[in-house]
Amino acid sequence: MELLTNFKHSVIEKNLGVYGIHVYQNGKTLAEYRFRSNDRENLYSASKTFASVEIGIAENEGRFQLSDQVLNFFPEYKTIAYPGSEKITIKNLLQMSSGHSSEDFSQYNKKDRAELFFISEMKAEPGSNFYYEDLCSYMLGRIVEKVTGKTMLEYLKPRLFEPLEIINPQWHTCQNGHTSCSGGLYLTTEEFSRIGITLLQNGVYKDIQIVPDDYVNRLHMDFVDTSSKNDPETRGGYGYQVFKCTPPGTYRADGMYGQLCVVLKDYDAVVTVTAHNEIEHKEILRTIWSDILPILTSKS
Repeated sequence: MELLTNFKHSVIEKNLGVYGIHVYQNGKTLAEYRFRSNDRENLYSASKTFASVEIGIAENEGRFQLSDQVLNFFPEYKTIAYPGSEKITIKNLLQMSSGHSSEDFSQYNKKDRAELFFISEMKAEPGSNFYYEDLCSYMLGRIVEKVTGKTMLEYLKPRLFEPLEIINPQWHTCQNGHTSCSGGLYLTTEEFSRIGITLLQNGVYKDIQIVPDDYVNRLHMDFVDTSSKNDPETRGGYGYQVFKCTPPGTYRADGMYGQLCVVLKDYDAVVTVTAHNEIEHKEILRTIWSDILPILTSKS
């Protein structure tokens, strides 16, 4: 059976809204299929995984440590920061465990978002609870700007996008010109797959070590508890801007409407999807498990 036959039928029968799928295994593209034109799509929150990779690269360059406190990079906000926010570390940003429990999107274009982050009410000790917060991802980029003088996109072009052979990527900014980091990166399905391939190969793409292998291991092994979430695909844990999936040894970049780059360590594989599913995009994941995994050959 052709690898994608059942998946293609399911996409149509379930109205999953998939734009394209790319399957990579054992060092090569195994299959790919387009349901519509091959455009660059907004990856939404899957952009966060690229921000995480940037942190690993900058850490390796000695720019900071994950244990560094975020507020120390922003002395201009120390007088207005909510009490307790001085304890938030870079690692807390990566794991969405700032101690916040709400986010006021209505103020996003009215205030500097770094200010919004620091004045947000602290509801818990940093690191003690999971709250999915776009500002956590945004602040990763702002930290890199502080230590390099470059926006996230400027910093990553020679260090990530050029080695991945992704030409002139577009990434939204906030109203003040800072890379949004929490979303707004536009790539094709196959271009998107390259970040998963790099992570699968312990930070290596086409024989170039782009991301330190130690950081890649932490990215998908150092999880915070997300058992309070309401779906099996979000209850397994959250790493450094990636979700743990239900199949063993599997994790993913995950964006709204079904932008998914799934790294399957036990299969030496990456399955990447772009889509527009406004109902429940995790059904796309479950269709991958039911229609594609049984056909892939496990390493074991």
